[in-house]
Amino acid sequence: MRTAMKSGLKIPKLIRWIFSTGIIFLLIMMVLRVILFVVFSKQGNHTSQLADSFVLGLRYDLRDVCILCLLLMILGSFPALHPFQTTRGRKLAFILVGLAAFLLVFFYTVDFAHYSYLSSRLNASVLNYMRDAAISAGMVWQTYPVLRIILLLITGTWLISFIIRRQFRRIENAPSVVLKKSNRVFWFIGCFLLFGLAIFGRAGQFPLRWSDAFSLGNDYKANLALNPFQSFASSLKFLHSTYDQAKVKKAFPLLAPYYGYPPEDSARLNFSRNVSPRSGALSGRPNVVVVICESFSAYKSSMWGNPLNTTPYFAGMCNQGIFFDHCFTPSYGTARGVWAVITGIPDVEIATTTSSRNPAAVDQQTIINSFTGYNKFYFIGGSTSWANVRGLLTNNIRGLHLYEQDDYSAPKIDVWGVSDKNLFLEANKVLGRQESPFFAVIQTADNHRPYSIPKEDLQAFHKITLPQDSLSRCGFQSNDEMNAFRYTDFGYQTFIEAAKKEKYFNNTIFLFVGDHGIVGDAGNMFPRAWTDQRLTMEHVPLLIYAPGMLQARRISDICSQTDVLPTLAGLCHIPYTNSTLGRDILDSASYRDRALSFIYNPDQDYIGLIRGDYFYRRQTKTGREEMVSIRNNLPVPGTLIKGPVGSQMAALTESIYETAKYMLLTNKKTQ
Repeated sequence: MRTAMKSGLKIPKLIRWIFSTGIIFLLIMMVLRVILFVVFSKQGNHTSQLADSFVLGLRYDLRDVCILCLLLMILGSFPALHPFQTTRGRKLAFILVGLAAFLLVFFYTVDFAHYSYLSSRLNASVLNYMRDAAISAGMVWQTYPVLRIILLLITGTWLISFIIRRQFRRIENAPSVVLKKSNRVFWFIGCFLLFGLAIFGRAGQFPLRWSDAFSLGNDYKANLALNPFQSFASSLKFLHSTYDQAKVKKAFPLLAPYYGYPPEDSARLNFSRNVSPRSGALSGRPNVVVVICESFSAYKSSMWGNPLNTTPYFAGMCNQGIFFDHCFTPSYGTARGVWAVITGIPDVEIATTTSSRNPAAVDQQTIINSFTGYNKFYFIGGSTSWANVRGLLTNNIRGLHLYEQDDYSAPKIDVWGVSDKNLFLEANKVLGRQESPFFAVIQTADNHRPYSIPKEDLQAFHKITLPQDSLSRCGFQSNDEMNAFRYTDFGYQTFIEAAKKEKYFNNTIFLFVGDHGIVGDAGNMFPRAWTDQRLTMEHVPLLIYAPGMLQARRISDICSQTDVLPTLAGLCHIPYTNSTLGRDILDSASYRDRALSFIYNPDQDYIGLIRGDYFYRRQTKTGREEMVSIRNNLPVPGTLIKGPVGSQMAALTESIYETAKYMLLTNKKTQ
């Protein structure tokens, strides 16, 4: 600092103290991370490759430190609260620093105990122990050296506060420098921007998130990168995300015949079943491409006779593949749709968030890993920082090659990254170079506001304009929405025609499924229940397209997004372990008589089930039940709702709901 003064760099005393305080806290947090590594190093399988964990950890620590620095700077910007000018300001600054020191020592102390017991960083679930405070306090007293911990808290807080106060006095006693107002403003704005950037975590569209730690691909590396403040704050909103084990045990025998669980494992809640290759599967290790289609609402497409014929090319593909016309997503929303496809579990997280954002649910078993010897790819036009999907993918899919917006030569067109057409072409270039079998997922985004269509495509793709009444009759709100829907078909056509020119095409299974539908009036294309009970939100096309390998057919059995991976594994002659709620919908011997689809609507707060000719749903808070026909417009008799059919659907709905809540937190991947 003295060198800076001699060279003419005039730094306000407040800024000098704030920076020195931040450095002290940052060094302490870095040392504590090293201690965690030393104490628990045996838990890491890659202790020689941890530089990325420490670098990412430094960014998390810097964020927390800069929050404190920013608070101190804002406090000192008021003349009456300036710590170097008023006694009141100095006392308040010392209180704030002392509180920060106490929280640092307290959080890390609890965090070390938590990690020692559960091998995971501190999270908000510890607050659940407050419900039985007396019992929890007794357990802590009998398990941990409480008096020594209290002494550590007092000593640690005093020592950190002492060092920072001493540094304050050194700066206070240093020669004063007269600063112009413009100089003070310059330092304030510069530091504000610097702290803000550190808090945001990166120079980009999305902030630094907890899920970035799990993109390191190893649980130990992820836990080493995190700090207790980050992990606790990230999990706080999921405090009430839990399950009732008694209800899950009650549900087990009811669901066992539908999902093939071993009945004798109900006491242990063992949902895993080893599935051997079935007859009728394809040989030759075919490639797999799963396309998760943004907002691919069934009633807006051509396959059910929408008069606007928005997806003629895809309809032609459906005539050449195995087309399931009664597929439903377990819930509404892209993040929930991706979750259901990758994990096989309905996302029944509360309305304000999704499971992909829950740190406690980031560890998930996925059948994609059963495709051994396959190269794994995930292509998205934007960023997987959206909804923290990166953690779900990279933490659980072994050897995944993830391609995002910055990995393509094509330009971004809007907030969702590159256009779907360019996404398909970029993915096709990568897949065309593969010599080994591959499993690839391509996630589209253009059929979404702001409905961008690149100017480069307007010669090959022609927009049309229709009167508003014509749009409304066919389920569209605007010409922009309708043309964006048509543009998705243009993207599918571009992709398939490009893929046909590659050598991989003839040995590849393409599976297309919507991430969710769109609420709206389906008119006369479907019974009124699809509109009145909002089934249009979840009804999507599901197409398995492999011309030359599969016989074309249209299947009206009810199925779900959760069935995608078991079906593909069964089709590809892959033995796999299934521990969730998906089923092989092409295995007619075990599936057809028990076809069903569970639905959870967090916004309207109901759970439901589609089975046979009916849709049953129940409000989770009020308990109000209703049951409607999905085959016609006839009312369902009350005797049927209260009879064996309705009672069974109600029991299945509740059982799947409770089991899904359990699986979200317990479906851990095998190491």
